[in-house]
Amino acid sequence: MNSKDPMHGVTLQKVLERLVAHYGWDELGRLVNIRCFNFDPSISSSLAFLRRTPWARKKVERLYLYLPKEGMNQK
Repeated sequence: MNSKDPMHGVTLQKVLERLVAHYGWDELGRLVNIRCFNFDPSISSSLAFLRRTPWARKKVERLYLYLPKEGMNQK
């Protein structure tokens, strides 16, 4: 059964790693203005915040969906 959800099977950690690799922390902090991206950013602190903050997670996932399709399966 194929899911129509584009986020199906994609972990939040993979989303965040891909965004950081594509944009870098500075640009990511400009695109999604949350403290964990702008002040001493790390994957672990950002994951903790995003897991307990649904509105921020939605913004991050939406941004992920706009990344270029090529290389989406890369680390």
